[in-house]
Amino acid sequence: MKKFDAIIIGSGQAGTPLAFRLADEGMQVLMVEKNTVGGTCVNSGCTPTKTYVASARRMWDVFHAEELGVSLSGKPKADLQKIKQRKDGIVSESVHGIETGFRDNPNITFVKGEASFVSPYEIKVSDTIYTAPKIFINVGARALVPEEYREADYLTNESVLELTELPQHLLIIGGSYIGLEFGQLFKRFGSEVTIIERSAQIINREDEDVSQSIRESLESDGVKFLTNVQNIAASGKTGEIQVTYEQDGKAHTVSGTHLLLAIGRVPNTDLLNLEAATIATDKRGYIRVNDYCETNVEGVFALGDCNGKGAFTHTAYNDFEVVASYLFEGKKRKISDRIMTYGLFVDPPLGRAGMTKKEALEKGLKVREAYIEMKQIRRAVEKGETKGFIRMLVNDRDQLIGAAVLGVGGDEIISGILNLMVSDIPYTALRDTMVLHPTVSELIPTALGKLKEIN
Repeated sequence: MKKFDAIIIGSGQAGTPLAFRLADEGMQVLMVEKNTVGGTCVNSGCTPTKTYVASARRMWDVFHAEELGVSLSGKPKADLQKIKQRKDGIVSESVHGIETGFRDNPNITFVKGEASFVSPYEIKVSDTIYTAPKIFINVGARALVPEEYREADYLTNESVLELTELPQHLLIIGGSYIGLEFGQLFKRFGSEVTIIERSAQIINREDEDVSQSIRESLESDGVKFLTNVQNIAASGKTGEIQVTYEQDGKAHTVSGTHLLLAIGRVPNTDLLNLEAATIATDKRGYIRVNDYCETNVEGVFALGDCNGKGAFTHTAYNDFEVVASYLFEGKKRKISDRIMTYGLFVDPPLGRAGMTKKEALEKGLKVREAYIEMKQIRRAVEKGETKGFIRMLVNDRDQLIGAAVLGVGGDEIISGILNLMVSDIPYTALRDTMVLHPTVSELIPTALGKLKEIN
């Protein structure tokens, strides 16, 4: 048995910074990783997908150049092999940086392998037992693959990034964040794309007008949607994929060359033998934690996607900050303090913070709304990107409680609104601020000056 001050299982966006923080505090840290270091974000999430999104945007720019008076000759073509090579290079650079950091730190021991619990404070990797009074679980999640799709050749968010040739017709099961991002970028690359969604509305958690506007944007790119369908199943090999479904009581079939499953995610906790450690999970397999990411076993923490408190890189990193504060900074941070924020990186992007309009009304809150369409904003007009709108919600105490910025720059603009929400400052501080012209965000104070009651 080998003893450490702390064991971290998983080198994702919570586990990696935590390893360096614990090492800086003088602790001897064991880092265990069964795959490539960096977790989902670096290897199959944010970094590679946003690299692809950037290439897809360049395709859009070329195809729409004439609208801004720029003449181009010849037909542009996406070279997926070169796009992938660029992605691989960016990912490799990040991975190398993390590996070097682990290797060069005298207080960090890195072990490659799959960890499983032997007891609450002991894990096994290969044939070696390791023990520590503090253990941190950061094992992430993987793509959900329901039984009805397993007879077909299918892609996930990971394997689709390994393609070197464009699919002729990509069928995507799931009309939420992952499916929409891949759908738009592959359509812009030149594939035919059909997105199949059980619900009548894509990204069902969003307000209806947000979802509809995003759908219209993707449809303007040529993406096809099949929504409000039931009994979906798939069969066939790559090149000859068939998806069957029912709609309005009738059976239908759509054929394609490739199938991407973007239905949801499941935590990797089933690989850890948590029963041996008496670590509690919910019915979906997410590890139950308190406000400081600590499990029901004292000294054992769960961070990132596997604790069910957020499915984003920024929530994982915030989990690290919460745990570091708990251990070394007097418990100044906790999960319940954070305001949820996220983005959908289609084009135009969506930046979201706090409640949706639907959530606020369901809670029975008295809410006023600021709303302005992008086509009313001159900078958006000048850019030739007028799709979308900005919505902000203000409660009866003059606090901003929710915002959606759907449009050019929305993924960046939302952080400024979030900062005001976190600071608990009245919305009037933003309304009365002189802002930079010409920008997309300059119309936010104007919109806040015209609040309307909503029911």
